[in-house]
Amino acid sequence: MVFSGHNNKPEETPMLNWDHVFATRSSRMRASEIRELLKLLDKPDIISFAGGIPDPALFPQAEFAKTYADLFSDGRAGSALQYSVSEGYLPLRVWLKEEMGRLGIACDVDNIFITSGSQQALDYLGKLFISPGDTALVTWPTYLGALQAFNAYEPQYDQLGTGNRTPASYRATAEAQGSAVKFAYLSTDFANPTGQTVSLEERQQILALADDLDIPVIEDAAYQHLRYDGEPIPPILSLDIARSGGIDASRTIYCGSFSKTLAPGLRVGYVVAAKPVIRKLVLMKQAADLHSSTINQMVVAEVAETHFPAQIAKIRAAYVARRDAMLAALDRYMPEGAEWTRPEGGMFVWVTLPEGMDGAALLARSVETEKVAFVPGQAFFADRSGANTIRLSYSCANEAMIEEGVRRLGRLIGTALDRAA
Repeated sequence: MVFSGHNNKPEETPMLNWDHVFATRSSRMRASEIRELLKLLDKPDIISFAGGIPDPALFPQAEFAKTYADLFSDGRAGSALQYSVSEGYLPLRVWLKEEMGRLGIACDVDNIFITSGSQQALDYLGKLFISPGDTALVTWPTYLGALQAFNAYEPQYDQLGTGNRTPASYRATAEAQGSAVKFAYLSTDFANPTGQTVSLEERQQILALADDLDIPVIEDAAYQHLRYDGEPIPPILSLDIARSGGIDASRTIYCGSFSKTLAPGLRVGYVVAAKPVIRKLVLMKQAADLHSSTINQMVVAEVAETHFPAQIAKIRAAYVARRDAMLAALDRYMPEGAEWTRPEGGMFVWVTLPEGMDGAALLARSVETEKVAFVPGQAFFADRSGANTIRLSYSCANEAMIEEGVRRLGRLIGTALDRAA
């Protein structure tokens, strides 16, 4: 406190105007609409299809407990609690090299980089590729977390599709805005939010587009292992390696995660890519958090080595029953005019409501009257379109909850349509 003159009256210290000193890029950073929504829905009387998170009852808790205990009883505690290399724990990268081989991705441990969840990978890749005003190609809709990660680096967005757009049209749109196309981002299998999978032909078209534009492809494979029906489709990186002759000649950057298979709270993800990309990501990590949690990487490596196939089988069996229950309930209760996806895996069903309906307004009425929660779809569109869409997640609801929740939701939508008629 400052005193002035002879009257000893305190002068007020001026408050710092924080908005004046924040970087301009911070204006693009917004709270996740989904995470803000979840704060309001943590009520026992709400049937929630909103979260899109793994069921904690399916986590391999006993295996994790034993592995952590072993680390502290067999002389490895010192290394588990110590700093470690920025590239990631070597035994984990060795296991991932073998797992990637099973997916058709031939690589070396030096092509693998461990991150603190795949969300950190998206943030690093945004930082690596986007200068202010650059254009990122994303699907309409796309993963909200990717938009959040990229927005801090001030990009423009254009819609990535496999329809009539030509490479020249993407290039011209960017140039008209004084921009350049820098990368294409997409979730290939059972995408969040739609649950849809990119076909083999579409994957090849994306690679051809990337060739013409001379840009990288960021392949988000967070749900890769959650297939319940149909034949697996090779990852884009696998297709890229086959045609280019090796991973270090490829343009695809594969982002994976243990969050949907083992446990999200450990925050262990990974990037598989050409060595020049990995080297840049390592430098970013050294400047950011040095390395991901040593002990968590060690535990994930051991649990993956001993328990991964059994864990995948367990979660597939649980989620496929919930997926089937939700699709059956939608068939029974949704009114005419509503449409929805039929995913072969993952955690989500995407519902398109009749034109003129608003998902956000529907949510407000649903929580108040029917006690059912879901996520309005508009947040997943870079251009803020898609107001008449909603995302439903079945991962954390049992079959009885799904049946009752969809019944209530169908009643609400039917009533809204009747009123609008």
